[in-house]
Amino acid sequence: MVEPATNVPTIRFGLQVNPGVGDIDRIGAEAEASGFDVITTADHVRPGGGSPMITLARLAGATSTIGLGTMVINNDMRNPVQLAWEAVTLHRLSGGRFELGLGAGHSTHEYAETGIPFDGPPTRKARLREATEIIAALTRGDTVDYEGDHYQLTGATVIAPEDVTTPLPILVGGNGTALLTHAARHADIIGLQGLGRTLEDGHRHTVKFGFDHLEAQLGVIEEARGDRTVELAALVQRCEITDDREAALATIAENIEGVSVAEASATPYLAVGTVDEIANHFITVRNRWGISYFTVRDPDFGPIIDRVRELDG
Repeated sequence: MVEPATNVPTIRFGLQVNPGVGDIDRIGAEAEASGFDVITTADHVRPGGGSPMITLARLAGATSTIGLGTMVINNDMRNPVQLAWEAVTLHRLSGGRFELGLGAGHSTHEYAETGIPFDGPPTRKARLREATEIIAALTRGDTVDYEGDHYQLTGATVIAPEDVTTPLPILVGGNGTALLTHAARHADIIGLQGLGRTLEDGHRHTVKFGFDHLEAQLGVIEEARGDRTVELAALVQRCEITDDREAALATIAENIEGVSVAEASATPYLAVGTVDEIANHFITVRNRWGISYFTVRDPDFGPIIDRVRELDG
């Protein structure tokens, strides 16, 4: 059993849901009752899906304590001033429970369907960096004049400084040295996914579960953040409760190119084993790498959340 470390962040759990699928009121209430700290929505334009911000507004009324967030909003699909306005409105109406997750976008078909030009990763990430600065300032109550390569604003404001009662956390998800450096200096939370370049289908990605990749990312963040406190988050790509953890991990490693069994066993992006084994795994990841916010897609995660809290005091 892993002993809890001292002077480490408290572990949080998020549930990512597909907006528009199922009874969202019931899903929110069950997630809250199961002990999730946050319920988050993805952001993909598709039949049967729902708008993330509207879904979260509905969830704000159907729940009372659980946090609400986006994991993550496609920055290219939103004007940063309009998005900041929506974010502070949702934050206020939910009693300060909203956290805004931002990403650079990656699904080529969504750009084709919406008529928005699909620029290369450097341009999309540069646009995200500028939007992060704008949104962070606006949600603090600042009046923003901004002259960037992608956004030019004069006198933008979305909330009066005296009306900002609870800080609105901003999460930035993504990869790459420039993006992670900027996020470490401007975001409150950095979302890591264990994924690489987008594949030809425009949705799936190469897998980056290796220790070298993760530790290089964490090194960039540590160097850039200075004396800022930045929460580290991981999007758990697969959860599997099983009595034979070793066999399950061996199968996973066999089917992912370049990933060893040792890496599959330790990576923050997998949760495999018994309830006790998975709970201890999360504590180990937090103690080893400082990652303390885990988002899963499995609503039946309550027993693991409970066990983590029992073990971690």
